[in-house]
Amino acid sequence: MLTISESAAEVIKLVLVGGDSQEGSGLRIAPAGDGLQASIADQPQEGDEVIEASGVRVFLEPQVATLLGDKTLDAEKDANGDLALAVRD
Repeated sequence: MLTISESAAEVIKLVLVGGDSQEGSGLRIAPAGDGLQASIADQPQEGDEVIEASGVRVFLEPQVATLLGDKTLDAEKDANGDLALAVRD
């Protein structure tokens, strides 16, 4: 199962609060083109794996859940100095 680091949980909390999300919402990760896309979702879609950690919820589309099963979702600064989510082994 995907592990969510404390720093990633903090970034997700900021995104959810900034997006004026309702209680119980989470970050949904799904395939998009050749990569992955994260978006705010009010609830998981049917078949999504739900991961709750450090006060946040992440919804993984089934293919993504398989792909990221043994990985860690972490946060890092991008080239502009902004925090961004990253997947680590």
